Amino acid sequence: MKHEILIPGLDSIDRAAVQFLKEIGDSRIVAFYAPMGAGKTTFTTALCKVLGVNSDAVSSPTFAIVNEYVSGSGEPVYHFDFYRIETPAEALDIGLYDYLDSGALCIMEWPENIEGLLPEETLKVSITVEPDGSRRISWDN
Repeated sequence: MKHEILIPGLDSIDRAAVQFLKEIGDSRIVAFYAPMGAGKTTFTTALCKVLGVNSDAVSSPTFAIVNEYVSGSGEPVYHFDFYRIETPAEALDIGLYDYLDSGALCIMEWPENIEGLLPEETLKVSITVEPDGSRRISWDN
C-alpha cells in the first residue's frame, strides 16, 4: 500500500510527523532516502519532538554516525547518518545490528551507503523536494 504525506512548509512539519508515526505502525527501522538538503534531519527532529525527545538533543550524527536519544516514555531512539560510511565494515564496527535488533526506533539517513546490511523489514521512505519547495514523504508497506 502506497503512503504519502505532503509537508507544505515548516509550519506543518509537526503535524506530518504525528501522521507519519501513526501510519508506520510497528515499523522500528526507518530509512530515509533523499538528496542533500531535502530535510532528512529536519523531519527526524520533528519525529523526535513528537516522541518527547528534548529537541536540543537532536542533531545530525554525521561525524558520530549514531546519536541516541530518549523519548518522553523513556524508550531509546537511535538516529544514524551513514553519509561518511565508505564500507559496510564501518557500519558493523559501530554495532549496527545491536541497534537494529534492539526493538527501539532506528531512524537512518543515507541508508544507500549500507544498503546490503539493511534488514528485510526496513521501511524505506523517500523524501522528495517538490518544485514549490514543499516536501513529499512516501513509502510502501
